[in-house]
Amino acid sequence: MAESVAVARRSGRSKGRVTYLLRFVAVAYIGVLVAVPLGVVARKAFAEGASRMWASLTEPNMVHAFEVTAYAAGYSVVINTAFGVVVSLLLVRYRFRGRRLLSLLVDLPLSVSPIVAGLALVFVYGRNGWFGPALEAGGIQVIFAFPGIVLATVFVSLPLVVREIVPVLEEVGTDQEQAAYILGANGWQTFRRITLPSIKWAVLYGVVLALARSLGEFGAVKVVTAGGVAGSTQTVTSLVEQRYGEFDELSAYSASLVLAAASIACLVVIFLIRPRKDRTP
Repeated sequence: MAESVAVARRSGRSKGRVTYLLRFVAVAYIGVLVAVPLGVVARKAFAEGASRMWASLTEPNMVHAFEVTAYAAGYSVVINTAFGVVVSLLLVRYRFRGRRLLSLLVDLPLSVSPIVAGLALVFVYGRNGWFGPALEAGGIQVIFAFPGIVLATVFVSLPLVVREIVPVLEEVGTDQEQAAYILGANGWQTFRRITLPSIKWAVLYGVVLALARSLGEFGAVKVVTAGGVAGSTQTVTSLVEQRYGEFDELSAYSASLVLAAASIACLVVIFLIRPRKDRTP
């Protein structure tokens, strides 16, 4: 009996040491990949003082780039949220031919390079593309214009809302929805009172991830705007590349810090407002 207790204690101490070692490795890994680079960006941004950083962030081209990025991200999040909810319901609640293909297409932006996505948009909506001539004849320019930025941003952030909602819909099942139908609720009432409350945190978290992804998109947007025109179609990420290439490190690091801070703030807010029981331990 005493030997069994001693063995159990030694086993517990061994597991404790392994746990602490794994925690240290995980924290060190995240620190090297995320915390240290962000710390360097922050140090470079404030290297010449807060006033110089603020001056670089408020010059006209920088302000316009932030406006373009904000509008593009806003439109893409709205589009992908509406699309994400509909497609999630379709994938989970219905069985139809092509369902697996639809699921595969939703995940496609995660595996395709943003550069390739941008080129595909140019081939489809460009001046010599499939739909480009017809759109331009109607006075609509997509490529090298703001609509192209929105399309590129929508493409790269498309799966994020769907992949947050689908597991939650699968977990909650259909019992409450069927009960609502039996009691006389129509489709919209069931969605508004039963389905939406059960997936609201998944939707919100997907929106935050899509917003963060949209704010930082570079490759696809760079292709469809050819790098962007300052004061017209230039996003913050394109401006950062340009300023860094011009050795204007203060502007580049300042803009990068703002983008990183915006994404981190979104994640912090969603963590704080999410119910404690729904937070990941």
